[in-house]
Amino acid sequence: MPLLELKNITKRFPGVLALDSVSLSVDPGEVIALIGENGAGKSTLMKILGGVHQADEGEIRVDDKPITIRHVSDAIRTGIGFIHQELNVLDNLDIAGNVFLGREKLWGGPLKLLDRKAMREESRTYLRRLGLQLDPATPLSQLSIAQQQMVEIAKTLSQNARLLIMDEPTSSLTLTETDRLLETIADLKRQGVSVIFISHRLDEIKRCADRVVVLRDGKNAGALPKEQVSHDNMVRLMVGRELKDLFKRVPSHKQNGGLRVTGLRTRYKPQHTISFEVSRGEILGFAGLVGAGRSEAAQAIFGVEPALEGEIAVDGKAVSIRTARDAISAGIYLAPEDRRDTGLITEMVIRENITLPAMKRYTNALGLISKSRESKSAAEQCASLKVKAPSVETRVMNLSGGNQQKVVLGKWLAMQPRVIIFDEPTRGIDVGAKAEIYRLMGSLADNGVAIIMISSDMEEILGVADRIAVMHEGRITGVLAREQFNQETIMRLAVGKTANSQ
Repeated sequence: MPLLELKNITKRFPGVLALDSVSLSVDPGEVIALIGENGAGKSTLMKILGGVHQADEGEIRVDDKPITIRHVSDAIRTGIGFIHQELNVLDNLDIAGNVFLGREKLWGGPLKLLDRKAMREESRTYLRRLGLQLDPATPLSQLSIAQQQMVEIAKTLSQNARLLIMDEPTSSLTLTETDRLLETIADLKRQGVSVIFISHRLDEIKRCADRVVVLRDGKNAGALPKEQVSHDNMVRLMVGRELKDLFKRVPSHKQNGGLRVTGLRTRYKPQHTISFEVSRGEILGFAGLVGAGRSEAAQAIFGVEPALEGEIAVDGKAVSIRTARDAISAGIYLAPEDRRDTGLITEMVIRENITLPAMKRYTNALGLISKSRESKSAAEQCASLKVKAPSVETRVMNLSGGNQQKVVLGKWLAMQPRVIIFDEPTRGIDVGAKAEIYRLMGSLADNGVAIIMISSDMEEILGVADRIAVMHEGRITGVLAREQFNQETIMRLAVGKTANSQ
């Protein structure tokens, strides 16, 4: 008998049919991977299950009994726990304080004093279930992101969760931390806990899922039993077509000009400098492990965190960059890693985000902003980038991750860039949206834009870049031409060895 059944769930928002008669079942101790392109309906379905939204039609059954989930508290009482991509933890409390947040154990009658000893002892039980040898009195601020995630899982287990929903749980984890999380999922499965695992990382899904359920355009697109779970099968169901040529791009001819960086020293690793060039028409990939200093270099070039020293030239002309305004004036634009916090103003609509960097272009003779001029430009960018939204007046917070990334790009493309830095351009977006981003990057290069692409996705860096610069501890350890590309060489350089060392 299934632990959970969602039957014919339909949800409508103004102008959008988000879910169209979607069904899903989960057995006790089963790991279900829920996948689909951004905007396919995954998040909406899970928010209905978590009590954030209510379905317009359909039925939810637990243990073969119909239930109603109107609030988050209803989901918790039902035994449903959420592990969100953005962790809901407080780093000013200790582990036990986070595990029992909002459900603190008290003593002293009307004095309501915290029973820290009882909370720490019970927390230790849940930590042991997860294989963690941590002192429950440890402040959360001393833990890694992966350990904080385990604390959140311990919190849901303390609420007697029988079903965990994990939304992109590995997006901020290293490879080693990801391995540990997948081992934890296997342990929970053996303990009878069910898991719905939402991820765009198909290799992880192949490792942990008993079954894959695919949504496309708000509908069930199919399901795959474990023996049929493969990269090709998942991609075909997600996008409705084959993506054999996902990374294939004919490199365009390098053109004169581009970006030259000489002796760049950042606050992150001030003992090292980096120097490199990227020509117009070229995509230079930056590879490296977490903490190598790639994003910090990008922020220095863009003026977000001014460099301690170094020279930057665009098309052979030296430019002084102390602020982001200086970089924009020089034609250097950055699509940052954290698009929600630093690439967009999510409370504003698409039109306002796309036109924000160049407001003078949209003002009339009196200095007043022309909304019609803004709307025309934003609509042109949305059409060119295939942004899925009811209109340019849609709030950016209501878009999927892939469409938010397209709005970030639309903002800069409207300004005729000379150099664009893409920092993790496809993190957290689906295979179909990735293909569109790759095509866009190739088109920009073909039109003479110099492109820097920082990526932790090995397939992506090998498939998209014309050359690869590898960083370790704030310095470039090697630059590879396309005929030198291979994973082993990149990893050797990423850990500080030479390309030919063993």
